[in-house]
Amino acid sequence: MDLYEFFLIAHLLLFVYWLGGDMGVFYSSGMVIDPKLSDSARMTAAKIMVNLDFVPRICMALMLTVGGVLSEEFVPHPLWQNLGIWLLAPVWLSMVVTIHLNEGKPLAKFVTRIDYWFRWIIVIYLLTSVSVSFALGRLSDEPWVGAKLAIFAGLVFCGLMIRVYIPDYVKGIHALASSAVTDESNARMAKSLQQCRPFVLAIWAGLLIECYLGVVKPGSEKTVEVLSALGPLFGF
Repeated sequence: MDLYEFFLIAHLLLFVYWLGGDMGVFYSSGMVIDPKLSDSARMTAAKIMVNLDFVPRICMALMLTVGGVLSEEFVPHPLWQNLGIWLLAPVWLSMVVTIHLNEGKPLAKFVTRIDYWFRWIIVIYLLTSVSVSFALGRLSDEPWVGAKLAIFAGLVFCGLMIRVYIPDYVKGIHALASSAVTDESNARMAKSLQQCRPFVLAIWAGLLIECYLGVVKPGSEKTVEVLSALGPLFGF
């Protein structure tokens, strides 16, 4: 197994665990707001949700580096970009792990603020980089690479929007933990979750589109050559 094959397997596993973990979080999040369940059952669901959510967060932190290494096969990067690609995973992952392991502590709150602005930088950088690369023709032979990067920026943006609407849901969990939940807090939790769900569904759709682009590679020279060779067999 060479380095490319290793990273390709890692890329596939990250996709599977990201999407699968996100679906588990989505399902358990609904149980947390169910007033028909006991407070202890809802808290158990909340604990499962928080721990399970750690998996998609890890996958997002690693995905850009793994994908960047793979894309070198199609679109070579300058040295400074390669250094950034390799450093991105350990830096981002360290923040994700620190936040998860220090939940509720001052350190986690501090790193969360850094992580928030770090993700905005990722979104802005990716969209700018893709735009410049298309303008300079660097992605003209492999447009699917630029599309995947732009969609990834969208996935990060969706995660940031979830942070905007999730506070009332988190406050409700804290109320559950202290047995101070009320009808009003239940209603706020449900509304908060409802506001987050469109962004969750957008992330799922984005991941599926990313998967399609990575497999089919529309617009690439190799794909065009294969389609041209198969065309006469299928009458097109």
